[in-house]
Amino acid sequence: MAGEMNMTVSEIFRTDNGDKYVFVKFEDGKKFAEGKVPDCKIVKQEGFTDAEVILLEQYMKNEQATIFDAARKVNVMRAFLKG
Repeated sequence: MAGEMNMTVSEIFRTDNGDKYVFVKFEDGKKFAEGKVPDCKIVKQEGFTDAEVILLEQYMKNEQATIFDAARKVNVMRAFLKG
């Protein structure tokens, strides 16, 4: 992964049974990947190698607490009204 990696985190979503999950998007130039935490799996990607996908999944697994902390701070309505 040679370029500058950008990561964005969604708000926290809940399944019908109350389990929490967050989407994480990684972008590196023309490459992108979208993962889901706590599954820590890349669900969609374009341009990353298999080895890079594994690294992104490991990152999500290792940083779950940080990712959920960032997602708690996401306020979709405030961002929408500012934009």
